[in-house]
Amino acid sequence: MTKILVVEDEPGIAFSLEIDLKTEGYEVEVADKGGAGLDRIRAMRPDLVILDLMMPTMDGLEVCRRLRQDPATASLPIVMLTAKGDEVDRVLGLEIGADDYVVKPFSPKELVARVRAVLRRSRSAPGAAPLRLGALVMDLGTHTASVGGEVLALTPKEFDLLRALVEARGRVLSREFLLDRVWGYSRASEIESRTVDVHVRRLRVKLGPEGRRILTVKSVGYRLDTAA
Repeated sequence: MTKILVVEDEPGIAFSLEIDLKTEGYEVEVADKGGAGLDRIRAMRPDLVILDLMMPTMDGLEVCRRLRQDPATASLPIVMLTAKGDEVDRVLGLEIGADDYVVKPFSPKELVARVRAVLRRSRSAPGAAPLRLGALVMDLGTHTASVGGEVLALTPKEFDLLRALVEARGRVLSREFLLDRVWGYSRASEIESRTVDVHVRRLRVKLGPEGRRILTVKSVGYRLDTAA
């Protein structure tokens, strides 16, 4: 059974999330503080974490940062819960490594849809042939990418974004296409469009010299230089 950890300090929201997710067939645990959430993650090894941005003592940004810095949790899918006015913090959360965010107040249907989308994209594809470009190798079976034999610490969203660019074989992909393909959004808002830019910037850094292959097409989107 898929395991989800909810890290949320508001009891009413935490209880609602727990009930909604259990109704969908997930195994759910709840932690009410950031530090307690980190402890539970190490103990239960969840398949996904729903992480509130604003919490006392240790907020969601710090929890997300620590998870991404630890090789054992670097690729753990994270959905962040944010308040409507926290636009800057949402962008920062995505830069640190959250895979998606849901704005409060949200409907149970929206939250479950986002969780399903993130889990679906984080699952492996057994038997699929590796994708290769220059020194880059993407193993779809293990959901890992490496450059020159060194495995990269990519989040699920970064992996899916890179896969979309590689599979496009040099074609330009618009932000709207990437939002639909990678994030599952049918329409792009301003903050969502910047989500693509944030992930591309982080991906370029993690790819090292191979990151120069990701080219910006002004006012359109991105493409990958496939030249040897």
